[in-house]
Amino acid sequence: MNGCAFCMHMHAGDARKVGVPDEVLDTLAGWREAPWFSERERAALAWTERLTRLSEPMDDSREYDRLATHFTEKERTDLTYVIAMINVWNRFSVGFRREPE
Repeated sequence: MNGCAFCMHMHAGDARKVGVPDEVLDTLAGWREAPWFSERERAALAWTERLTRLSEPMDDSREYDRLATHFTEKERTDLTYVIAMINVWNRFSVGFRREPE
C-alpha cells in the first residue's frame, strides 16, 4: 500500500503460501483497476491504504463508510487492529534492519 518493495515482497510470499494466485498478487499495487477484487476486498484495501498513508489527504468518512458497508463492527475493529500493528512493526523495524552483507 505504501510502495515499500520489502513489504510487498514479504506479504506476497505469505499470500502465495495460502494459495493466492500470482495474477492477483501481480495486480495488487493497481487494485483499483484490477478485475480480481470483490467490493469487500476493495473496501479493505482502501481502508488499509487510508491507515497506512496518513500524511496524504483523503476522505476518512468515505473510506470508513465503504468499509462499514462490507464489514461488521467486530471485523472492522479486527482489520483496523491488524493494519495498525503491521504499520507499527514496519515503521519500528526500519531502524533495526541490517544492510545485506
